[in-house]
Amino acid sequence: MSARALARTCFALVLLAGGFAHADEASVRKAFENWAGMKVDGVRKAGVLGLYEVQIGSQVYYTDEKVATMIDGSLIDMKSRKNITQERLNKLSAIKFSDLPLEFAVKTVRGSGKRVFATFEDPNCGYCKKLQKDMAEMDNVTIYTFLLPILAADSATKSRAVWCAADRAKAWSDLMVKDIVPAAGKCDAPLEQVQALAHKYGIRGTPTIFLSSGERISGAVPAAQLEQKLAQLQ
Repeated sequence: MSARALARTCFALVLLAGGFAHADEASVRKAFENWAGMKVDGVRKAGVLGLYEVQIGSQVYYTDEKVATMIDGSLIDMKSRKNITQERLNKLSAIKFSDLPLEFAVKTVRGSGKRVFATFEDPNCGYCKKLQKDMAEMDNVTIYTFLLPILAADSATKSRAVWCAADRAKAWSDLMVKDIVPAAGKCDAPLEQVQALAHKYGIRGTPTIFLSSGERISGAVPAAQLEQKLAQLQ
């Protein structure tokens, strides 16, 4: 990790007024609300360093039991390099998978197809291409890919060409893995519907993955990590 990247993940420490000797979730909530001047949506023990996790909207903060110090940033497990905060945010931003309009997605089935998940991807997204290459070796999966053209002027053109192809799954794979752009097609592609869906779920970047449990994974993850997540759902 570069010094600049490390600096971005360092904790911003803010001293809070007041405090008390023995805390619980209720007292932490009350003290934090008094300081922040806004409603706290949830408080729980973070499980590390004796900290409490405080949730306000889609953000997570940490404080000590005296509510004397706040951490505004990510907690990183240095041994495993796991971003504890991001994993927690992914769970807090989970959705109901059955609510996804799968008819608006490119469906790819390999093997038995018993392991199901969905992705939101842009055809010009480099991380999406990496994800597709990593997932190419995964078996017994059904992948629903929602085409979300947000990165470049021709993202919509490429997305529409994939959707209008006779074999959408192959056209998408060829584009992302082999850089073969499908011939332009004329059909009604649900690009506006997918963009509305992304807005509804607060998807601001690609790729974004949703497991069948509804858990969100932001960004490209190694196939091994995705396999591990899928195994936990069996």
